[in-house]
Amino acid sequence: MNRDLYIDFAKGLATLSIIFIHTAFWSGQFYIPADVRVFSLVFDVALFYALSGITSGSNIEKTLYRLLKLQITYMIFVTFLFFLDYFFKVFGLTIFSLEWLQNFYSTFGSKYATTSISAVPQWQNLGNWYLHQYTNADTFPVVMGSFWYLKVYFILTVFGVLILRFFPKHINWFIGICIALTLVFNIFPEIYPTGQVGYVAFYMAIFLIANRMRGKKIPIKMIPVLYSIVAAALLWMFWYYGSDIFYKINKNKFPPKIPYIIWALFSLVTLFVFYNRLKIEKESFVTYIGKNAIFFYFAQGISSSLVYFLVVPLKEMMPWWVLMIIIYIINIILAFIISSGLKKVDSLGWSILEFLRKKTAVKD
Repeated sequence: MNRDLYIDFAKGLATLSIIFIHTAFWSGQFYIPADVRVFSLVFDVALFYALSGITSGSNIEKTLYRLLKLQITYMIFVTFLFFLDYFFKVFGLTIFSLEWLQNFYSTFGSKYATTSISAVPQWQNLGNWYLHQYTNADTFPVVMGSFWYLKVYFILTVFGVLILRFFPKHINWFIGICIALTLVFNIFPEIYPTGQVGYVAFYMAIFLIANRMRGKKIPIKMIPVLYSIVAAALLWMFWYYGSDIFYKINKNKFPPKIPYIIWALFSLVTLFVFYNRLKIEKESFVTYIGKNAIFFYFAQGISSSLVYFLVVPLKEMMPWWVLMIIIYIINIILAFIISSGLKKVDSLGWSILEFLRKKTAVKD
């Protein structure tokens, strides 16, 4: 079966959008206007959950094996990150001083500045990362700030494959339940549950709707209808919540509330409109990113942390939009380079695990 390059292309564009979002919302807090930062959320993480739904099936063994491989790759990455962060602190304390390190970390702003710097490795952090409790990595704060997606993805995929496997005739019912729960949580915000329930309810609906779209094409006559519904929802949002809601979209993302859900509709409709309609026949830089999306996702957390050290000295030297374009391009280049390195780290990690497996295997 030939690989659908549209999926890789869409993943690549979504990844580039995530890099732009993290360029705008992290280091961009120092110089990019608030309205531009909000517009960066037009193509956001909901696309990844939709693409996951399109590509998912009902094979439990295959899905769990894929998630296990992802978990091991993730653990290899955070182990590498842990020692990178630790050795940088040891280097700073040994070669320079505690004051130098504190000044270094202050570049990220007071919200992300570390309060405890030690030459003693904080092993509990590594354990927390393994278990998807994303305590901050001081040297690369964007990494853990963007990892909330991964925890929801694991939960979503497990429940999703169980629904597809055991309730194939009742998928529409589960979509209705997820939509109803999302509406109830938003109509009665006092009962909006903490933790992952709100995330999973909304993104599970997207996952299952996307799975129902698998192999199908939206009729041409329905396209203007869908975009009209999106436009009407946006107009209602601004009428009901007021124009200030525009600047609160990001706050309504964690967990997803009605304003953010409406904001995400345009990108989701666009994804489905072009699915099975836009034919991607050749490999490209974008499809390469899509095929290696997980490594780019890991890499952009590091690169988006590094660009802080360009933004701070340059933000007063040029117009904000020029600096934004420059930083975004640099961020993409850094993410590309770092992702290539992370693939090698991942390969090395798997090789070490295979070596240990062979050494510890029980011989007949």
